[in-house]
Parts: sequence; structure tokens; C-alpha cells
Amino acid sequence: MIEVQKNNFLINEEVNNCLKNIIKTKSFANGYIFYGAEGVGKKQTALRFITEIFKQTSPEENVEERIINNNHPDFLIIKTDSLLETKSSRSSDLEKTRKSGSEVIKVSQIRNIKTFLGQKSINSEKKIILISDAHLLNEAASNCLLKTLEEPSNGIFILLTSKLNLLLDTIISRCQIIRFRSFSSKQIKSILKEYLDTSKVNINTNLKFKDLINSANGSPNQLSKNIEIWNDFSDEIICKLDSPIKNSVEILEISKLIYEKLEIHQQMCLINLIQTIWWRKTKNISLVKKLENLKYLLRRNIQPRLAWEITFLKISMEDT
Repeated sequence: MIEVQKNNFLINEEVNNCLKNIIKTKSFANGYIFYGAEGVGKKQTALRFITEIFKQTSPEENVEERIINNNHPDFLIIKTDSLLETKSSRSSDLEKTRKSGSEVIKVSQIRNIKTFLGQKSINSEKKIILISDAHLLNEAASNCLLKTLEEPSNGIFILLTSKLNLLLDTIISRCQIIRFRSFSSKQIKSILKEYLDTSKVNINTNLKFKDLINSANGSPNQLSKNIEIWNDFSDEIICKLDSPIKNSVEILEISKLIYEKLEIHQQMCLINLIQTIWWRKTKNISLVKKLENLKYLLRRNIQPRLAWEITFLKISMEDT
């Protein structure tokens, strides 16, 4: 078992210096796009940025806490529907949505922004809207957001995304892009050494630190997620995933387990890990492509268990 000791990973100094200058000069744009790979600190940095903006006009002690808890009167966060767990939402419906990976940001959520901006600011000069996973805006929501961005208002928009190409060009053109670069292998290794309790590693597993680093793709957060996901599996399952599976019964068993134990985003992380490990062992590009196609199937809401079964069965016929 591998245990994470801390949660606060390295800070992106280049981005921080840029945002500090914006705050110092009060040269705020109407919209910002925080763009970079998953898990490189976009949301954490955005929350700090928002906190500092509010502190300029309302230096109350609990600003940061209110932002984090999403109860500041001049702050609105927009998330995908599956993350908005309301009293009227049934847990079974939420679980079904998370399993299918069908999260979207709807037009009704963006229309709420207009209502929010139409109200007078209470504690600050500006109202701030944070849109998480902005690439999940559906077509109607994207067009509605574009109109809102075009209209003069007392708001600052911050869009978080790992897929800039999925945003409308007209939305991108109206925002200042803040690029979050992935961390180097050296930085990731430093994080692995500093933040992980390596004394808790089970030496009988076939998981290698190099695989964790490579599968993280320069993302400290991804590194942490990969470790958490891998720890959810028994040693027996880890051993089975250590190399391409040939036995059809084992393929059906492990596909069922993956489907039952992991949500879609966790399954994506698992695929990255498997790709890294199997490529190291086989150097088989066809195998890697089949796993990449598995990601595509999951994103297209193909039944996850069936997608895993078909992929593993196809791989079992490879000469590895």
C-alpha cells in the first residue's frame, strides 16, 4: 500500500507571478481561461486568485473559507450537473450519471449567471463566476455564455479546462488565457519522494514508481489519483493487470470488478496506468492503441463493462 502524506503539491510559479501582477495593478479582464492538463492546480490557483481579489475590497478574515465553502455572496461556481448534488437529487440518479460519464453544463445553469450578475454586489466591487470543466458546456450553454461575456457587467469569469479545443473560438477570443504547464519528470520525482510514504509500499506488487511518474503526464494531482486507484485493488488484481490478460474467464471477472468499483474518471486513470506498464513490457503499439480506443468508448458512454471486456478480449488475441 502507498500512502499520500500531503495534499498541497508544487505551485506553478509562472502562473502565480502573472496573477499577482494582475491583482497588484488591478488590470482585470472580463474573462480568464485557466488551461492545462488535469491535476496541475488550476482550480486551487483559481480559488486563491478569487480570494485575493475579494480581499482587496473586503479584507474580512474568513474570505478564503467562504470561497472554499462556496457561501460567499459575490461568488458563483458552475459545475457539471452530476456534481450538483441537491436535496431533490436521488443518489441512484447521481450514481448512474457518474458511471455513464455523461456530465454536461446546461443552458439553465448559465442563465443563472445573468440573474446572479443582475444583483448588486454585497461585499466587493466585482462578482466572480468560476466555471469548472468549461469544455463540458453543451451547445446551448456555450452560446448563452458567449452572449453573457459580450454584455458589459460587473463580473469576472474564470473558466477551467483541460480541453481548450472544445471551447467556442468566440469564447476563447473574449478571454485571457492563463496556461498551466505540466510538471517535469524531475519535479514529479521530487513530489513522489517528498509526499509519499514509501515505507508503506508493498514490495510484492509489480507497481513501479517509474510507471506512476510516466502515467501522471506531468500532473501531481494525477499522480495522487493513480496511487489512490491502484490502492483500491487487491494484490491479486494488481498482478492480473501487470501484463496483458490471456484467460477469457479472468477478463470477464476483472472487467466486472473495474466496472463495479470505479467511476468513469477513475477508469480513465486506470487505463493510463495499464498503458504505461504494458508498453514498458511489450513495446506493442497496437496494444496501446486498443487501450486508447477504450478511452474513446468510455467517453462516448458505451456500456463500460462491455467496453472493457471487448478491449481485453481483442488484446488477448495479440501476439505479445
